[in-house]
Amino acid sequence: MDTNFDSALRDAGLRATAGRVAVLEAMESMPHTDAERVYRAVSAVLPTTSIQSVHNILADLTTAGLLRRIEPAGSAALYERRIGDNHHHVVCTRCGAIGDVDCVVGDAPCLTPSSAGGFTVQTAEVTFWGLCPGCQNAAQ
Repeated sequence: MDTNFDSALRDAGLRATAGRVAVLEAMESMPHTDAERVYRAVSAVLPTTSIQSVHNILADLTTAGLLRRIEPAGSAALYERRIGDNHHHVVCTRCGAIGDVDCVVGDAPCLTPSSAGGFTVQTAEVTFWGLCPGCQNAAQ
């Protein structure tokens, strides 16, 4: 097992199980991925793993702050390892490709809503929609 993941799991208050480590290892090379894809990667290493186990692990890792869950409209829940910042996403309306976008720039910072209704804002989720370079080239 990867000792960096072991200590990250323990620091988050979780046991460093083979399944949790395998999910974190798989997520390193698969940003913005769904549970089914994680399951396929993990089951290649741990053949007795079930899809339900992967869903449970993803939920545990998200709750512990080791993964981030995003839910673009029309997509299954996706998970990523990029945590600890307030980045956003851009989604291709044709092929569904997803990319990261650093914090929104402009006149108003992205964490300053016009009215928060008494809430203390901790993060903002912004999704930009458009055509990725590949789909733009295919359309021409």
